[in-house]
Amino acid sequence: MKLDINGREHVVDVPDDMPLLWVLRDVVGLTGTKFGCGMAQCGACTVHVDGAPVRSCVTPASALAGKKVTTIESLGSDGSHPVQRAWIEHDVVQCGYCQSGQIMSAVALLKVKPKPSDADIDAAMGGNICRCGTYQRIRSAVHRAAELGEENRHDA
Repeated sequence: MKLDINGREHVVDVPDDMPLLWVLRDVVGLTGTKFGCGMAQCGACTVHVDGAPVRSCVTPASALAGKKVTTIESLGSDGSHPVQRAWIEHDVVQCGYCQSGQIMSAVALLKVKPKPSDADIDAAMGGNICRCGTYQRIRSAVHRAAELGEENRHDA
């Protein structure tokens, strides 16, 4: 099957019911998306499918034909994305395991709500568990990312 991942076409020979998470990690070699619970409860495996956050641990590869999959790797390794910058400024990461899913959820939120309220953030991030409890820093970082995104829109 053909999958569009981060703007590149990948031809993968996998069972139709293989979860996207394992296609990304074991077949394509994109290991930024993490395995957390395997039941779509923790959010560590969050990626975007056609711009919407989905849990890759329960999404079968066959459901993605003709769709665009975006992973944490798409944000770049230089840390210049507004969400990455905000995460660093607010020292969000503690153990870091959940953070790729947290960041992908935040990016999806900011695409649809460039100036989210606390309630918007809580609703969008509610499905992402942080075992270290950095929720207040996450909320602050999402607000900061919104500010940085606004600055980028004015600079363009």
